[in-house]
Amino acid sequence: MADNEGVTVQLAELLRHPEDLDKIPFLKSEFIRKKAAMDGQLKVGLKEQLEITQSGMNSIGDGQRTVNQIKEELMKIDKLCAESQNMIRDFPNINLVSQVHRNFTQVEKMKANIESFDSRLDELARLLSEDDQDLENQHNILNVHYGLTQLRDIRDDAMDQIKRALDASLENTLQNHFERLEDVVNWFDEHIGQACMNLIPLVQTDNKSMIVRLAVIIEEEEKSDKKVKALQDAQRDYKDLASRFKSMNTSARQIRGYKEKFLKAIELSAQQKFDSAEERFFEDPDKLSKIMAWFFNDLVAVKQGMAELMPKKWKIYKTYTDIYHSLMHNWLIRRIDDPNLAPPHMLAIIEWSEKYYGKMNKLGWIQEELQLPVLDNREIELIRDYRQLIVRSVDEWMDRMFTTDRKSFAERKEGSLDNDEHGFFRTKTLGDMWRMLREQVLVAGNSGRTDVAEGVIDAMFTALKSRQNLWQKMVDDQSAKYKAPTAEQDGLQVLQDWLVAIANDQIACIDDNAEAGQMGYLSRFQRDFEPLVSPTYMAHANAELETIRDGFVDLSTHCITTFVSLIFIIDFRSVLPEFFTTKWYTEYGMKRIITTFEDYINDYQGVLHSSLLDIFVEELADELLVRYLSSVRNKGAKFRRGESFTDKFKDDVLTSFDFFGKYPEFASIKRKWRVVDYLVRMLESDKTAVATVYEAFKREYWDVQLSWVESALKARDDYDRSMLSSVKAKASEVYVDRGPETIMSKVK
Repeated sequence: MADNEGVTVQLAELLRHPEDLDKIPFLKSEFIRKKAAMDGQLKVGLKEQLEITQSGMNSIGDGQRTVNQIKEELMKIDKLCAESQNMIRDFPNINLVSQVHRNFTQVEKMKANIESFDSRLDELARLLSEDDQDLENQHNILNVHYGLTQLRDIRDDAMDQIKRALDASLENTLQNHFERLEDVVNWFDEHIGQACMNLIPLVQTDNKSMIVRLAVIIEEEEKSDKKVKALQDAQRDYKDLASRFKSMNTSARQIRGYKEKFLKAIELSAQQKFDSAEERFFEDPDKLSKIMAWFFNDLVAVKQGMAELMPKKWKIYKTYTDIYHSLMHNWLIRRIDDPNLAPPHMLAIIEWSEKYYGKMNKLGWIQEELQLPVLDNREIELIRDYRQLIVRSVDEWMDRMFTTDRKSFAERKEGSLDNDEHGFFRTKTLGDMWRMLREQVLVAGNSGRTDVAEGVIDAMFTALKSRQNLWQKMVDDQSAKYKAPTAEQDGLQVLQDWLVAIANDQIACIDDNAEAGQMGYLSRFQRDFEPLVSPTYMAHANAELETIRDGFVDLSTHCITTFVSLIFIIDFRSVLPEFFTTKWYTEYGMKRIITTFEDYINDYQGVLHSSLLDIFVEELADELLVRYLSSVRNKGAKFRRGESFTDKFKDDVLTSFDFFGKYPEFASIKRKWRVVDYLVRMLESDKTAVATVYEAFKREYWDVQLSWVESALKARDDYDRSMLSSVKAKASEVYVDRGPETIMSKVK
């Protein structure tokens, strides 16, 4: 069940959009290729394992037969020995004399060895000292090895005999006597290790004699270790029989493991090169092929210059290849499992896999023979991880930048805004955001895969829309502090500056001018990613771009609308409640409002984008008209027959028209303000004609609210219930088609 869920999740990742279905043939061929490669590896591995198993079984059978033969021969020898003792007269005496002679010979030999031990050791130390001066050649290394082997055997035999004698005082004496040997052995081992670590340079400098001498030493040690191992196994498996034969119970030599140290030195030498390559890889991942050139150069050197110098049974080229391939696998897997791996490094590793197998093929190794897949067959997973690395990087950048914006907007310190080349207010992070997106698009494009690029672009679309929503919420939260009836005005101007800057940012994103050859950030973004994606995906992308473009327009308009609402809430807090009251007839409220408008226009027209200035003027006109019409609900609003309220209406309208008439939107503004004429007609008409006026009003403005009409009628000094009843009756009779919203939809 868990496996099925895992497959479902992977399919969901690969097929995120309907157009991804077009990728199914490619994915199918990719999976078939991977499956064929895996099947090939499994077949080769199975074949090798069967051969190894069969060979092992044959060896076991041969070994068992050999052991049985040896056992039979030993039993015959034991029987003959027992019989011969009875056949020879005085055999016990003869045997005793023979043992005494052997012991005497061994004592003499041991005495001579111990007496000459120090001088022989000094000579070996001298030879090693000479080799210290020429470590690349070490002409004395064979003689030193032969001499040290003899001295180590002498030491081992002597210590073994003294231990069996159970004399602790003599054992300490011997240990002190042989103490210098260990230092010389370590000295020799350093020379051997130095040669093993420098095998490749020795091949490259054509130092064949040194390589051969080293191979002879390692091979001799390997043979000796095998004999010791065989004897130890025989002593362990046939204790009773071995105890009766001195030839099986006299070796004190221990396994020294020079062959294993030799292989370990090869691995360590290569590992040092991998460690050195790691830093260079992190500095410049695009040069991975160049960084890893040593890897293949080493294998070429082994194949051409070392294989013929080493014992054939070692299969030294195969040995080197297995060690190097395993290290390459481990190095790459550690890199891709690093949570801090950057996208360029991930891409370099993904591309390296194919190059690696191509180079190995030239060296004579097909992929199936290299049993360990260099990337564990995780290429598809790595492509997905590569895409997620870029997406995560985009998300982290966007989060960091918006955190900076949120802090700057909340604090609104002096100097927190910039001015662009036109002098318009701008925030500080917009350019950085689009620069970062472009860089990440290039990183995705470097993969050469449309699925990677498309996944990254989708994440960017989501990030841009999220940023728009966050900005709008932040604008609402910050402006809400000034909308309370008793709110202080401290910091209002800086907030208004920020609203202008945010609005300008949105226009900069979509500010295209074909005649001037100018492209907004969004169009440049589209130009950058379009070559990287499929035509099918581009249809989806165009819809997303249009949504984002509309979002920029909506957010800029929202900022201007918020700016305008703050003007009416703060600046006209005392003026608006006076409209249509007694003061209205004698005061010049409209003139005061228009004067304030002029001040704002003069202050901001140099720092506000020209297209937004037009919107700003139109929003001022609309908000003024809505507030003006809504003032019929003001406390104390009253229209008296004996007073010239119609002239006052006319004066207010003309005052506003004098101001708005200077701007291109005046024609549109003038059409909207015609609604004032219907209000005046509804207020000045005879009671019996009010319903007829309402009908005309309703047909022109289908969304006029009956509650507002009721408030306007109640402001007449001759209002009575019959007037309202006739309007309601007419409202129930009149049917109008719903069209686009008019200005009256905002008048409640």
